[in-house]
Amino acid sequence: MGRRIHFVVDPQGWCCMGLIIFVWLYNTIFIPKVILFPHYEEGHISVVAIFCYYFCSLFCIASLLRASVADPGKLPENPKIPITEREYWELCNKCNMMRPKRSHHCSRCGHCVRRMDHHCPWINNCVGEDNHWLFLQLCFYTQILSSYTLILDFCHYYYFLPLKKENWDVFVFRHELALLRISAFMGLIILGGISGLFYTQLMGIFT
Repeated sequence: MGRRIHFVVDPQGWCCMGLIIFVWLYNTIFIPKVILFPHYEEGHISVVAIFCYYFCSLFCIASLLRASVADPGKLPENPKIPITEREYWELCNKCNMMRPKRSHHCSRCGHCVRRMDHHCPWINNCVGEDNHWLFLQLCFYTQILSSYTLILDFCHYYYFLPLKKENWDVFVFRHELALLRISAFMGLIILGGISGLFYTQLMGIFT
């Protein structure tokens, strides 16, 4: 889309983003293997449910990667200030560069960002003017994937018919309850946190 690639060298951010990718990978592997594929083979669900889950998972990881590498609105070293807008620019006392108002200096990234909202360690990037909408996409798709995962965890035990063909020699079925409890726990934590963040972001935009 013609946007600049932006990488932040921050070990803490890499750890946080790695944790998010681990959670995504965990649910993308175990939910279909424990719930979707076995119930599809026994005719309890249609193939549409499987495709929908993988589509949600794909959109979620794609939005995460796009938000993490997109330029948030980093100011160049020698910005060209239009004559009609000079009164709306100010000097940053940390990097000694001129910046438009509502810009902020990110101490973790080491530069000023236009309309900076916050630095998010979970995407290892700032959320600013140029990638704010990508961050909102990430929050939206994460809510959908977390909700879908929780619904599948619930339906597996309380709605779907019991599975008849289970290979008890396979690790995932011998430890099915523990795996799904971990999945449900992660889903609840992420859904609660992302929903609150998404709500505050929308309220900030509207106000």
